[in-house]
Amino acid sequence: MKSIKNMALEITDANFEETVLKSDKPVVVDFWAAWCGPCRMVGPIIDQISEEYAGKAVVGKVDVDANQEFAAKYGVRNIPTVLVFQNGEVVGRQVGVAPKNAYTDAIDALL
Repeated sequence: MKSIKNMALEITDANFEETVLKSDKPVVVDFWAAWCGPCRMVGPIIDQISEEYAGKAVVGKVDVDANQEFAAKYGVRNIPTVLVFQNGEVVGRQVGVAPKNAYTDAIDALL
């Protein structure tokens, strides 16, 4: 896990279940890859949300090149794809670049 301020959690196949599925808070997961241009636009938004919702929601990123298990399980075909989880279930999905409020509205609806 990265401990740099303003950074979303690094979520991997190894910690996905613990971090995402067993969380008692809403979880936002950005599925991305380093080579993906649109992902680089979404990344800073996700980092901002991570800081703003610290303690209220879990916000993280999955590098789909290194971690394919859960990307495949949740049908992530295009990136960036941001999934919102509540109690281990997907309750929101945003494919492609979206404005920040598209993500924050989804979290706010669960808080």
